[in-house]
Amino acid sequence: MKYKTEQEDFWAGEFGVEYSKRNSREVTVAPNIRLFSRIFERTQGITSLIEFGSNIGSNLTAIRSLLPRVDLAAIEINEFAREELAKIEACQVYAESILSYSSEKKYDMTLVKGVLIHINPDELQSVYRKLYDSSRRYICIAEYYNPRPVEVVYRGHERRLFKRDFAGEIMDRFDDLALIDYGFIYHRDPVFPQDDLTWFLLEKQDRKSKA
Repeated sequence: MKYKTEQEDFWAGEFGVEYSKRNSREVTVAPNIRLFSRIFERTQGITSLIEFGSNIGSNLTAIRSLLPRVDLAAIEINEFAREELAKIEACQVYAESILSYSSEKKYDMTLVKGVLIHINPDELQSVYRKLYDSSRRYICIAEYYNPRPVEVVYRGHERRLFKRDFAGEIMDRFDDLALIDYGFIYHRDPVFPQDDLTWFLLEKQDRKSKA
C-alpha cells in the first residue's frame, strides 16, 4: 500500500511489528488502568470511544475493564497490531492510516496516546481536525510534551519522533475546547510506570472553531 508520508510507511512495516511485540498487554494494561481511572473520574456519560492509533489495544483493554459497556473503535495502520486488536470483543477496527481515516460517526471521547509524536508535523492540523470532528464531547491527548516543537532521534531513526504542545495547538485551533484536567506519568513511578507522558483532557463547550 502506498502511504502519504514516510512516517506511515515506517509504522505500517516491520518496525511497527517489533514495537507491538515489545509492548505486550501483560506489561502495559495495569499502568493504563491506573491512568484511565484518573481520567474518567473527570468525565461523565462515556458510552463510546475511538482511539487513533491503537496498536495492539493495550489502552482499549484497560478502558474496557473500567467501562465494560463502552462502544469501542480503533484506527490502526499495522496489520500485525490489528490481529491483536481483533481479540478485543466488540471493538470496531478501521484498518487504515489516521491520515486516510474519514467517517461522520461521532464518539463521546476521541483518544490519542503516544501517536501524535510520530506523525509528520505537516499533517498535524489534519489530524487535529479528525480528533475534533469525531468527538461528541471529550478529547484525550497523552503524548511527550515540549513547549516548542522539537525533533528527537528515535531508536537511531531521524524524523520519526516529534515533541510539542499538541494539546495547546488543538485548543488554539478550536476555541470551544476547554481544558478539564491534565497530569504527568513518570517512568520511575514505583507501581505504575509509563513513558514520561503528559495527558490532557479537553471538553467541547460551544460549537465555534477557528477555520
